Amino acid sequence: MIRLLSSLLLASAAAPVLAAEAGIVADSDGAKTQIGQLIADGYEIKAAVPNGKRFVVFLQKDSTAYACEMSSLTQSQCGQIN
Repeated sequence: MIRLLSSLLLASAAAPVLAAEAGIVADSDGAKTQIGQLIADGYEIKAAVPNGKRFVVFLQKDSTAYACEMSSLTQSQCGQIN
């Protein structure tokens, strides 16, 4: 668990660098979202759950939330949770 938290902290600290390489997925409204951009926009990581060889990371800001599936530090797929 400590390794996971350390990895997530490193990922959030390196978000601007990783944002250019992060995977992109369209939201329900067609807008594209990157995990690095969400962190830069002030979204906070609320939880991370292992899903096989990947992690699902939940981010929230005010009443808006996103779930991002991370297959590596540079590859993720994000979608808004309604």
